[in-house]
Parts: sequence; C-alpha cells; structure tokens
Amino acid sequence: MRKLLDANRSIFAVLLISMMIFACNDNDRVADEIAKINIDLQVSRFDREFAEAKPSDLPALKKTYPYLFPVQFADSVWVAKLRDTLQIELLSEVGKTFVNFEKEQQDLESLFKHIKFYFPNYDIPKIVTVINDVDYQNRVILTDSLLFIELDSYLGADHKFYRGIQRYIAQGLDRKFMVSDVATAFANKFIRRPRERMFLSKIIYYGKILYLKDKIMPFASDALKIGYSQDQVDWAQVNEEPIWRNFIEQEHLYSTDNKLDTRFLDPAPFSKFGLELDNESPGRIGRYMGWQIVRALMERNEITLQQLIALPEEEIFKKSNYKPRK
Repeated sequence: MRKLLDANRSIFAVLLISMMIFACNDNDRVADEIAKINIDLQVSRFDREFAEAKPSDLPALKKTYPYLFPVQFADSVWVAKLRDTLQIELLSEVGKTFVNFEKEQQDLESLFKHIKFYFPNYDIPKIVTVINDVDYQNRVILTDSLLFIELDSYLGADHKFYRGIQRYIAQGLDRKFMVSDVATAFANKFIRRPRERMFLSKIIYYGKILYLKDKIMPFASDALKIGYSQDQVDWAQVNEEPIWRNFIEQEHLYSTDNKLDTRFLDPAPFSKFGLELDNESPGRIGRYMGWQIVRALMERNEITLQQLIALPEEEIFKKSNYKPRK
C-alpha cells in the first residue's frame, strides 16, 4: 500500500511539474506574440499646448482639437480661460508633475498591445491629455476614437488641490493608477452590467472587469488593478475566508438589497460588515471577492476571455468551485 501511495505521489508530482512547464511555455508564447504587435499610439499633450498658447493661437488649436471647443462658446470664453489665475495654476502644477509623459506612454502602449492581442478588431484611440478642474469622477473618458486623460486628477494623493477631497478618494488620484483607470474604461466597453439584482451577480460583474485587467495589464500589481494600497491587498488576502464566511452566514449572495452596494461595492473608506474589523478593511471588498471567484473559474476551466465576458454571473459562480484561501 505504501509503495502504491508513493507511486501515486510521484505521478502527481510529475503531472504538476508538467502543467507548470506547459503554463510557463504558454505564457512565454503569448508574451512573444504581444511583443511583436505594432501599434501607432498617438499622444497629444493638449494641456501643454493650451498652457503655452496666446489668444492668437486659438484658431489653430480649435482646428486641431475641434471636439474640445464647443461651437456654442465664443472665443472670449477661451481667452478668459487663458488668463484665469486658477487655470494658470492648474496648468502649472500639471506641468511640474508631468514634465514628460514617457513612462505613461510606454505603459499605455503595453496596455493597448495586450488589448490588441485579445481584441484584434479593436481600434486604438488617439490619446489627448487635458485638465478639467479636478473632475476626478471623469478623469478618463474613452470614446470610439479618442481617449481623454485629465492630468490634474493625477497629481498625487497629498497634492494641495486635493485637500478638501476625502482621503479614500484622494488615494486614487495618483499617476500610478492612470493606466489602470484606462484599462477599467476599456473593460466597461465590453462587459455589460448584470441583469440580475443579486449581490452575487454584482460582485462577479466587477470580478470580470478585474480579471480582464489581469490579462491586459499583467505588468501591473493587484494593488494597481483594484486601486488599493499594498497593505489593503494584503489585508484582503489574509481575511478572504472570514469575509466569504460572513457573506454566506448573512445570506448576502442571493440578496437583492441595494444597501449591500454601499457597504461592499461602492467607493468608501472601508467596507461595512458591522464588526470590529470594519475600520481595518478597504472599501469595495465585494469587488475583490468577485475577482477571486472569476480567477478560480479561469484556473479550473478552459475558457477564453471572450467566453468569460459572455458567461452569466451565476454560471461563473457554479463552475468556479470557489473556495477562499485560509
């Protein structure tokens, strides 16, 4: 019997090693194919052009960027902006932080190469950097052909412009999260919100978005993908099992109570279990849990990214055989 057990262990070890080698080889193949993809990523620093412009330059700017100059506004409006002290200060601070855009452009090129690999028919948008009075809720706007990035919402969590903004929001107003925000904007184009109102459907919807980000920005940490600090990611990993147990015991999964959104899905300083651990927890913990469910599904099944996007959330849960780490 002992010999049989030892033989089985040896076979299992060989199979495990073989699977790891195959996975590594497959990852290397994908990385090589992505590296060969050529894209023409166009980046226009409108923020700098406007900062350096004189009133006499407006006609040329309007011709180059007609979508930034609505026809209902007279030239006097833009001349006033050029002379407005707040606008001048905003442009100055952005200029100090983003002396160049080289690192961001490299990361965006990598992001769009990965997008092109998984979505070959996707047309890469032209990127235009702007300022917009720290409208952080719209810091990235993606259209069919244009990607607007509002640089005055990426000056760093401690910047003076953000002193009146709640800390958990200001944490995300850092240039390191820019590419992740762009990836989220892209994911929102392809992943539809669930029809079902169940909490389970909602967490897996966000899990789909985060898993898509796993694939199109593998060069980024989990913290950057979800918008956490590394300490917050560590907390979520350590507490994954008690979080899941709480969701089960409180019968949250199949609940349609919208209050669960504010407690576990919406941006917030912490998640709201009604327990002592609340103040230690990061907000949006439901999104993190949905992410782990989708990862479990993809690790255990041969499913393409496009198939995942189309799969109903409850089917994902059932096929994932998710078990939280302890």
